Amino acid sequence: MRQPCLLTLFLLLSCGAPDKPTYTITAADTVTDSAGRKTVILAPTDGTDQMNNINTGKTTAAELISFARTFLGIPYKYASTDPKQGFDCSGFITYTFNHFGIAVPRTSADFTDVSHEVPLTQARPGDLILFTGTDSKVRIVGHMGIVVTNPGEELQFIHSTSGRDNGVTISGMTKGYQKRFVKVIRIFPEYK
Repeated sequence: MRQPCLLTLFLLLSCGAPDKPTYTITAADTVTDSAGRKTVILAPTDGTDQMNNINTGKTTAAELISFARTFLGIPYKYASTDPKQGFDCSGFITYTFNHFGIAVPRTSADFTDVSHEVPLTQARPGDLILFTGTDSKVRIVGHMGIVVTNPGEELQFIHSTSGRDNGVTISGMTKGYQKRFVKVIRIFPEYK
């Protein structure tokens, strides 16, 4: 059950440059998963609801993926960031990153302008992979996941899908996902 949280956090997103914007992060919800872990849901509120950089702090891609895998099988639920009810694709991403105190945009479309795009062939664990919605002709980001494989391996990503698998699952780059592919974003500095 969601509980209101009056906590406001300030997060300076920078790579050492003083001219990077400061984002005010407002925690609107605290959710508790089945293991009793509480996570505050963070989202940027910089006027555009978009972030150009995501500060992962000391969290590694391996830690993030390990945590994400604990939700395999959680059902899909539109507009949800609550593991007790289920996740939509961006709700799963939000919950996973926020667990480590990493603020990310709340919707998949808001990831469109996040920096550090890399070629699909260079995708690494922890990279975010963006797709269109179910209509691949509409080239607006509408789905996303977290890459879990290394370059040279068959690309796989963990995500929450409303499709046949219906929930948090690991998928490969099927022909359907290839048609819907938009880009890969590298956010972990260990690979930059």
